[in-house]
Amino acid sequence: MLLDAKLLQILACPQDKGSLYYFSSDAFLYNPRLQRKYNIVEGIPVMLIDEATSVDASEHERLLQRITQEHIAPTFA
Repeated sequence: MLLDAKLLQILACPQDKGSLYYFSSDAFLYNPRLQRKYNIVEGIPVMLIDEATSVDASEHERLLQRITQEHIAPTFA
């Protein structure tokens, strides 16, 4: 289930208030500044800091490459 475009325009990281990257095929939002993933469960973003998952350096680099290769835009600019 894809997130609504209007929702994506306002979604921000609850910790640093910055934009996120939506990986629709993997059902998560990513904050590259903090290297944290926010899962999307049954179409609902789980935007709780304590529920976010930290990624290691290699996963972070892989996600940054995907952002570039797949032209994934931030939730807002």
